[in-house]
Formats: sequence, structure tokens, C-alpha cells
Amino acid sequence: MNIAVFGAGYVGLVTAVCLSELGFRVQVVEKDRHKLNRLQAGISTIYEPGLQEMLIRNLSEGRLVFTENGPLAILKAEVLFVCVGTPSRPDGSADMSQIEAVTKEIVESSLDSGYKLVVVKSTVPVGTGRWIEKMSVLYAKGRKANLEIASNPEFLREGAAVKEFMHPDRIVVGVASERGRTLMEEVYRSFDCPKLFTDSHTAEIIKYAANSFLATKISYINMVSDLCEETGADVALVAEGIGCDRRIGADFLKAGPGFGGSCFPKDLRAFAHVGRSYGLNFGLLEQVMQINRERSQRMIRRLREQLWVLGGKKIAVLGLTFKPGTDDVRETPAAAVIEALLAEGASVLATDPLGIAGFRAMYGNLADRIAFAESAGEALLGAHAAVIVTDWDVYRELDWAGVKDGMETPVLLDGRNMLDRAEMRRLGFAFMAVGR
Repeated sequence: MNIAVFGAGYVGLVTAVCLSELGFRVQVVEKDRHKLNRLQAGISTIYEPGLQEMLIRNLSEGRLVFTENGPLAILKAEVLFVCVGTPSRPDGSADMSQIEAVTKEIVESSLDSGYKLVVVKSTVPVGTGRWIEKMSVLYAKGRKANLEIASNPEFLREGAAVKEFMHPDRIVVGVASERGRTLMEEVYRSFDCPKLFTDSHTAEIIKYAANSFLATKISYINMVSDLCEETGADVALVAEGIGCDRRIGADFLKAGPGFGGSCFPKDLRAFAHVGRSYGLNFGLLEQVMQINRERSQRMIRRLREQLWVLGGKKIAVLGLTFKPGTDDVRETPAAAVIEALLAEGASVLATDPLGIAGFRAMYGNLADRIAFAESAGEALLGAHAAVIVTDWDVYRELDWAGVKDGMETPVLLDGRNMLDRAEMRRLGFAFMAVGR
């Protein structure tokens, strides 16, 4: 089967490389010339364990091609995966301009040609499939575009995306016809997992509902962690106690600086906007987002408990990516923490194993107001306090006894509850953790 993938962003690149690994012939359409040049040279534009090696292998074996020639890719393909971005607009709704541009290109390049299945893998509001069908008629201008639209949301976790694509816990496909279903069954024939076939509206809602529910669990345990701090309880044990309930489960019950990344914040805003547009009360999601926004101020309060005055103090921020195992800094909690520290008059020296370049590029104005260190040891030298924002193993394995003496005052806020409290206090740190 010949497959075309539109967009070589996070979802598109992982999807294309993994499909080629399964033996399909995949053409990836990418309009960004800089990104395209890197990919054609065999250089992955994102960090994801195992992706670089698979990319090179499938490029060299001819199953994977990167191109800017959309019409040619459309002509050759039987199945077209749409994986372009749907970023947030100021009102929280999803910006669908990239989806529309791809729709227009697909329609104009497939007029009077054979049947093609257009599979929307981008995260989109409910009703997008029907909207694409209507736009297809308009762009066809009376001619025939034999297109069927399907929804196939992705559920990839950054840092484990290749593994989760190749070994998913479920596959959701919203498709109307038997022909479309048969094609999607062929695409996913080698996967041994539940496969849920629905209508497109249901599939579109499943994606938003899943991410919103997971984000709700994170904000819920962060709310509980605040109560634990005030009462002297231990949020880690609370999470363990409720997580043992099979109806709840232990995943996403880890207190910390809040959620970030490309999915949860954007999808929550879009889902809440969709609810409001139908006159529904989605206030629960508004509260989930509000709790998340307040996490940085909670961490500042903890630092004040030890340092009293933050103005003029040097604070080391350990971790810039929104989670370990990725170079993604989109909507990272570190940005809010740094903003709050600067508002207090503190100076910030930040570090991260993979995220410095991306943070500089994405948060230019903020990045210009802080300094960066290549290692945690360098960042901690002369610091009045350190804040762990991302739970990289390198911080767990750090020689804390060795770096303590180089700090101005050994204050440490473990925003991820990754270090042993008793050991850190034995070493002489004024140690704080989240929800403890």
C-alpha cells in the first residue's frame, strides 16, 4: 500500500516512520524547507527514542520519502494521513487553517481520479470530518473528488511514542463505509490490540475526552497535594492509596509543577471551547486549567518559606522540557516557574539535557532574561536554591553531596518528588517536596 502523510511534525513524523517500518511505502509531505532538508538528509527533527535509527533505515531501503510535492504524493497514495498542527487560537478554539490548506490541496490534486481515504490524525474538534466533506465539495467546483474522510486520533506519549505506536493499547477509527474500514484494517492488520470502529464524531470526541480526563487527574492530585502540604500529610502515599483502587488506577496521580506539552493544554482549551459553543457547562475543565496555572505560584511560596526574600537571589532551574525523554518545551511548566521567579526579582540559571535550544527558540523574550548552564553542577554553583522542574534521571543520579558545598545556601525544592527526603536532609539540604 502507498501512503501519504501530510506534516512532519511530532505526530506526522512518528506515524510516517513507523508505517514505513511496517513495510508500507510512505511519502511525507512537508512544506517547511529547513525541516525538509534535514529529514531528506536522514536527520530527525525531533528527539524520540528509536526514531532516528528507524528513519535512516527506511530512507535507505526506499520505503520512506520526504517531499514538498503534495500533488504527486496524493496521486500515488491510496490512504492520506493528515497530521498537521491545530494550535490554539486566542479564544481557546483550534486553529484549523492548516487542515483547510491540506484539504484544498488534496481535493485539487485528486479531481476525477480514483477513490482515496483521507485519514485525519490531527487532534480536531468534533465535526471536523463533516466540515472537510463540505469544503471538499466547494473546492471541487462541480467536478468529482472521490474522497472519504476518516478520523484516526493518536494517543502517543512523548518519550515513548515509537514504542506506543508499534504496541498501542487501542486503535480508534471513525469511518463510514466498509471500503474505508477495510483499508484501515489493512493499515493496522499487524497490531494485536482492541480496535474500535466508530463514526467520525465519536472518534473525534474520544481524543479530546481522553486527554481532558488525564489532565483532570493531574490537576486533581495537585489540588490534593496542596492540602497535604498544609496538613502535614504525604501526597505520594495518598496517591498510592487511591491509585490501588482499580476504578481509579495509579497513572497520572503524580503531584508536580503541572502538565504541559503540545497536547493537554491545547486540547483542554479546545474541548472547553467546543462545550461552550453548544451552550454546555464545561466549568470542570476551566477549573482543571486554573489549578494548573496556579502551580508555579505554589512553588514560589515554598521557596519563600526558606529564603524569605527571593529578590536578588540566584535560583537554579533544573529541567526545561515538559517531561523527561523528549526535547519538547511547548507549554512547559518551567516557563511559568521562571516567569514567577523573575517577577520576584530573582536571577535564574536554567539547565536541561535536551531542551535548552528549543527553549531559546520558543521563549525568546523570556530566554533573553535568564542564563543557561550546560549541566546541573554548573547551574548549582553559587545558587541560593534549586528547583527541579523536570524529572530527568541525571538529576536523580547527581552527586548532591558534592554540589551542595558549591551552593550559596543549600535550599532544594523537588518539584517532582524524585529524591529521597531523608537522604537529602542528611546531606544538609533545606529540602522541600511537593505535597509533603
